[in-house]
Parts: sequence; structure tokens; C-alpha cells
Amino acid sequence: MNNLKKITLLFASFFMINSASAADFGMNFGGSLSGGLFSVDGAKEVFSGSHSSSGGSTVTKSASSEGDEAEGLYGLGSVFAEVTLDEKFVVGIDYVPHAIESNQVSNQQKGEISGSTLNNTAEVHVDEITTLYAAYYFNDNFYGKAGVIQADVLTKEVLGTGGVYPNAEIDGMVFAVGYERDLNAGLFVRLEASYMDLDGVTVTNSSDTTKSVTVDGVQGYGAKLSIGKSF
Repeated sequence: MNNLKKITLLFASFFMINSASAADFGMNFGGSLSGGLFSVDGAKEVFSGSHSSSGGSTVTKSASSEGDEAEGLYGLGSVFAEVTLDEKFVVGIDYVPHAIESNQVSNQQKGEISGSTLNNTAEVHVDEITTLYAAYYFNDNFYGKAGVIQADVLTKEVLGTGGVYPNAEIDGMVFAVGYERDLNAGLFVRLEASYMDLDGVTVTNSSDTTKSVTVDGVQGYGAKLSIGKSF
């Protein structure tokens, strides 16, 4: 995530905290553990221009057509800060300080010059996951939540065809429903189920601009356990 976006998110969080203090609103801080499944089922590699295997036409190699789907189970931790605007409405920021990683996928391509078969392997890391969200409480315990995600997509590839692909930023949405229970001394515990949907992104091979990779269909399903304290 670039510095401008980091500063924007940091400014937003400080603004919420300062506004809450000035208006005597409530504040929540805490940590979460999440687990679930995410997948990248819209991945494809495009070869344009003259290639020996294409007869000069553009070739698209989709992961789905080769029986590959980049997916993986994940477990992650995050920290959050929130402002309670009233008894029913909460806004907050959640940050994950480490990456989630897909399984490795592979394909084969015939070399343009040598004619030999070359192996390509790649995996996707989603890092610097930051979420701005709002939650609405239907009653004292149950709530719904929607948020905007920003993250870095890191491509970890070993290409027999040569070249590398740059990392990219990606945006998306998250939706969740959850249950909260108050404990003693201002503590609370939450359990929620969520769905994450990230936008697609295309990157071009830095050594050969006739090659590009599109990462699309990044989705995740998960459950989150959170413990926090209200002030």
C-alpha cells in the first residue's frame, strides 16, 4: 500500500478518535483472530504478439481451463479501533500486519526459441490488509457490518519463460454479520461470519511487455473472534 493511502487511513482513524473524544462518544480497542478460505479463481496469463505456440496470435492461458484454482486456508490476526456514535452505530478501522498466501499453481509453455517445455509456477500473497467499516446493531447483541478493503497483492512466481511481474494494489468490499456479548469491566467478545470480495488487477511482465497476468475473482469466506474493551 503506498504512503498516500497509509496517511489517508491514519488520518481517518485519528479523525474518528479525536471527534469521538470531543463529542464524548465511546471508543473501542481490541484484537481479532480470523480463519477461513480464500480463492483466486479468475487468474489468467495473456501472451500477445508472435509466439511459436500461437502462430502469431494472442494466447490466453486461464487457470480455470487448466484445472487450477489458487486457493488456500488462512489464519490471521488483526487489531482494531472503533468509535461508537450511538447505541446502534459504530465506525472503525481494522489492520492485519501480515500476509495470507495461496497454494502454488503451475502451467507449462513451449519455448519460443528452444521449443522445449518450460515450467511456470506462481502463488499469490495478499498483504497489508486494511479495512474501514461501519456496523449497525439490530439489538444489544446482533449486528451487521460493511467495509472497504485496501490490500497489496504480491505475486511470487518462478517463470521458465523469463521475466517477473510487479506487485499491485487491490480494493474490495467486506460484509459480515455477528454477535457481541458484554463482559465485566468494559470488556466484550464478538463472533462474526464474513464474506470478502476484492476487485481484479492486471500486471505486465517487466521484461516482456507482450505478457500480462490478470488476477480476478479474489474472494474469501471466514469467521472472526474478537476481544475488546470499551472506554
